[in-house]
Amino acid sequence: MVRVPELLTDRTVLTVIAALGVLGMFVMLCRARRVSTSREDATLAALHRVTTAAPYLRDGLDQTSADRTAPHLRELLSCVAVGIVDSDATLLSWDGAANQHYADITGEIERALRTGKREYVDHAKLSCEWRPCPMRHAVVVPLEVEGRNRGALVIITEGDRRRLLRAAGEVADHVTAQLELAELQDSKERLARAEVRALRAQISPHFIYNALNTISSQIRTDPEGARDLLQEFADFTRYSFRTSGLYTTLSEEIRNVDRYLTLESARFGPDRLRMQFKIAPEVLPVVLPFLALQPLVENAVRHGLLNKPGGGTVSITAEDNGNEALISVDDDGVGMDPRQLEAELDNHLDGSQVGLGNINNRMRATFGNDYGLVVETEQGAGMKVIMRVPKFSPGVRPVPENPDALPEQRDNQDMAEPVTSGYE
Repeated sequence: MVRVPELLTDRTVLTVIAALGVLGMFVMLCRARRVSTSREDATLAALHRVTTAAPYLRDGLDQTSADRTAPHLRELLSCVAVGIVDSDATLLSWDGAANQHYADITGEIERALRTGKREYVDHAKLSCEWRPCPMRHAVVVPLEVEGRNRGALVIITEGDRRRLLRAAGEVADHVTAQLELAELQDSKERLARAEVRALRAQISPHFIYNALNTISSQIRTDPEGARDLLQEFADFTRYSFRTSGLYTTLSEEIRNVDRYLTLESARFGPDRLRMQFKIAPEVLPVVLPFLALQPLVENAVRHGLLNKPGGGTVSITAEDNGNEALISVDDDGVGMDPRQLEAELDNHLDGSQVGLGNINNRMRATFGNDYGLVVETEQGAGMKVIMRVPKFSPGVRPVPENPDALPEQRDNQDMAEPVTSGYE
């Protein structure tokens, strides 16, 4: 009888110890979870600040982008202030306190830009009447893009020097990477504009002369028809030689192709140049490089049909294909040797297929290497050119033909439906 209470007491003690152990583990897990969650939150907050600042830097380094970027960088670094200067040591933006010391560190800024090496400034070596002054350390980090200074970051902190130097280097690398992307994008756009200029230069003076000659020949015999052709010619040249925008909608390209074929048909006659359009309305808003379609049609007419006795038919098709639009230009003309075509495309600045190679390069540069042209041809069997266009691609947006139009007018322009029935 005596041992029973002792046994119960032992069990009670073991139970209490076990309970305390479980409780301790639970507390530790909760604390670990809180620490883990805190770190995760801090990481997500830092990533948010980095991604928020990135779009502004993609526009290059100027006062506007600096003003928008500096606050995010200061929050990211949890520092006193962040300053951004350009390559001429001109202050573009300063976010935070201690701006009274900017004049004290201009020498370090100029030296960093000149040498390409970062400069450190200790507040203790500066003459300062502020008590207390939030600045303890400062570092100037140059921003180099392709070996050339584009500016510098000035970071002011009241914390640890070692942490400052490490964080400054990491942030400067991030800013430099965004500036490199900005220059890459600018270079890409300059190349695209050069390609468009090359296509415009390729619009044959003979076509312009022949179109005007055709119109003038109908003035007496068919004045109404001549007036319509003159309007088509004016609209064609206005669109083809516009200076705004690298991209347009399929609707606009189809409309311009229709103008071109109308002028060529008036010249050669409907019996020699026949046209067919098969356009799915749902792909009309798809965006593609400016002047991506008309040169393919011109290539079919000039090199395919006009060299064939009796002429032939050019067919333009645009179909819905899930996330893409499938667009093809098909002619039943003379065709060409595939090996000759491949050789001309390899050196697309020469030969008869300048426009074909130009568009192939622009499609791949815009949408990726998987979106190059596919060409099917054989001697005497015509030619078919196929392009795949994604329905959405980041950064690819059309510019309305009339940039002064109101937003609702621009929407109507982009969605306007071209002629979809063929000329038989």
